[in-house]
This record gives sequence, structure tokens and C-alpha cells, in this order.
Amino acid sequence: MFSIVAAALLIAVVLPFAIFNVPQAIGAERSFVVGSSSMNPIIETGDAVLVNDISPTAIEEGDVITFIDGDRATIQAGQAGSNLVTHRVIDIEQTTQGPAFKTKGDANEEADRGYVPASALVGRVMATIPYIGHVIVFAGTQLGVFALVAIPLGLLILGELYDLARAARNEWNGAATASEGSQGDR
Repeated sequence: MFSIVAAALLIAVVLPFAIFNVPQAIGAERSFVVGSSSMNPIIETGDAVLVNDISPTAIEEGDVITFIDGDRATIQAGQAGSNLVTHRVIDIEQTTQGPAFKTKGDANEEADRGYVPASALVGRVMATIPYIGHVIVFAGTQLGVFALVAIPLGLLILGELYDLARAARNEWNGAATASEGSQGDR
């Protein structure tokens, strides 16, 4: 029973990170870590968003989209130099370059300045994974690498050395006992 619970717990902990790293496994194209509280309460700081590519003409009012914006950096992206924002579409204006989106963070009182052009659209948010962004950001630091890689690796090595020492001791004790037994038979 314990092994079933342990396996289920391991899957529950590892699966969100696997999905974040390979969003294609559930049909998303990209994943990002949210870096602000502008979409609270549905998307909080430290959540991860899974984003689908979508035609700008398929976006509707009420959709939550991720887009490139030079003025804000509310989402941490793996792309250097890109500032990504995830906000809700509150209005769509048709322009000669295609649709443009008026956006607003759910927690913000005011709508974002200007319209987001179709060319800045990254995609539509299809799902959110709560909290894992904190771990992902931490894992990118030197302390995070040490805590999440070096410490478990060190513990694994110590465990293996302990097992080897215990096996050697048992073998030595077994040989000594066999030696004593053969000397007593004389």
C-alpha cells in the first residue's frame, strides 16, 4: 500500500514539471512562468501558463492571451529580450494589418495602453499549472541548482557508499565466522 501511495505522490509532484517542460504532451505549444499578479485570482504570480498557437482572427473577447510587449515584463520567457504579458482580451478592433486586441489584467483597474497588434500575439492560454513557476525560477539560480541537483546527487552517492560498506562488512563477518567454524572442527 505504501508503495502505491509513494508512486502516486511522485507522479503528482513530477507530472506538472514534465508538462511544463514538454507542453506538446497535452497539446500546447509553449509554457511560461507568470511574474506578476496582474491576472489574480485566476493566474497568480508563480503559476505556469500553457499557451497554444492560434490565428489572431480566432481570438475572441474574454480570451486570455500571451503577447510580446516592450513596456512590461510580467511573464518570464526563455527568449532573451522578449517581454511577454498574459492578459484578457476586452475588445477587438479590426485594422488593415488584421485584428488588434485591447487587453487588461483581471486584477488591474485600468485597461492596458493601446491595442496589441496581431503580429505581437504569442498565443491563447489553454491551461494554468499553479505554483510550479516558483520552483522553476528557483532551479535557475545557483542555490537552486545546488539544492535540487547537488544535494540529491550527494545523498545518492552517500547511500551507495553506505550500501557498499555494509555489504563488505557482512562479507568480512561471514568469512570470519566461516574461518572460526573450520578451526573449531579440528
